Amino acid sequence: MQLGDARSGKLADNIAGFGRALRRAGVKVDSSRIALAKEAALAVGISEKADLSAAFEAVMISREQDRLVFRELFDVYFQDPQLANKLLAQLLPSAEGKAEPSRRRPRVREALAPQQRFGQQAQPSTEDQKVEFDAVMTASDIQRLQHADFNSLSATEYRLVERLARDIKLPLPEFASRRSRPASSGPRIHWPGVMHHAARTGGELMHLPRLKRRQQALPLLILVDVSGSMERYARLLLAFLHAATRRHPQRDVFAFGIGLTDLSPCFEVADTDLMLERAGAAIEDFAGGTQLGVSLASLREHHARKLVGRRTVVLIITDGLDTGEPAELDSELAWLRRRSRCLLWLNPLLRFDGYAPLARGASVLHRHADGMLAVHNLSRLEELAASLAALMKNR
Repeated sequence: MQLGDARSGKLADNIAGFGRALRRAGVKVDSSRIALAKEAALAVGISEKADLSAAFEAVMISREQDRLVFRELFDVYFQDPQLANKLLAQLLPSAEGKAEPSRRRPRVREALAPQQRFGQQAQPSTEDQKVEFDAVMTASDIQRLQHADFNSLSATEYRLVERLARDIKLPLPEFASRRSRPASSGPRIHWPGVMHHAARTGGELMHLPRLKRRQQALPLLILVDVSGSMERYARLLLAFLHAATRRHPQRDVFAFGIGLTDLSPCFEVADTDLMLERAGAAIEDFAGGTQLGVSLASLREHHARKLVGRRTVVLIITDGLDTGEPAELDSELAWLRRRSRCLLWLNPLLRFDGYAPLARGASVLHRHADGMLAVHNLSRLEELAASLAALMKNR
């Protein structure tokens, strides 16, 4: 099989175009992976679509959460048999993939949508099969988005920022557990290891292995406000936390508004879009009121065992505009504070200069919290890990 050049076959160009579509869907694909995909196509041939898909997936996908997006986008992108005759074709408005357009994942729909330069309005096109190129962002555009408040973003900017937020790391503080592991240094000698090494040297003690306590991540409990005033922040922060804490061994997530909703089962899936879809179906009081005291009472009655040995780090993400009784909130926060290692308030209202927690619920929460951090833009999310480490060090 010959992939061809600009004067004959167009499959090589379409593979490059498919790689760009994957990038628009948030999949990390660089030029080297696209080159490997072309070599894979030469190796397996194009007679069997399933073989070609498996070969592309093996060389282009490195994250588990991107596999479902890749498979759906591959089916749609290579569905039209005329696609191989179009140079850098990026969308298929007339093709019918295996998934209905309304049921496709948001990242797939956005990848197949017409692209325009960042910051410009989409212009209607008279040619349905017109060749489109990737949107280009200038350095000033990126800088502006880094510091733009999530509540001030347009719909297109919001989707882009949500995708960027998924790549932000959040390494959490660790503690020395009771279990030990062999190491080159440590306070105790690893006697089984000593005997094992002595058996190799005829009974001579040539090496004294040591034991060191294992480092383990602190248990994490996340409470996310999904009331009306937090609507623009809740979805984006859920996407950020799902990706940033994916490898955390003990993570529990709850949404609260008028009541409490356990989102931990939703967070178990690898794909962030699927998590958001399931979370949206599970939350019944989205964009309603806020009664943190009632929600914490439900946490105490039904999920108290989530707080492990006063080692749990609790993150409460809310603007503090609580409509419940301050006395009940004060009592429940005192209970939560006694059973956790650290209680941190992540407040998007810190975007305002001179902000003070003067509202009734905000003042109670501020009194019990060990610290208050801002989470209203990408730069603040990038600083969150360092801020958490600094607060935990002072504890």
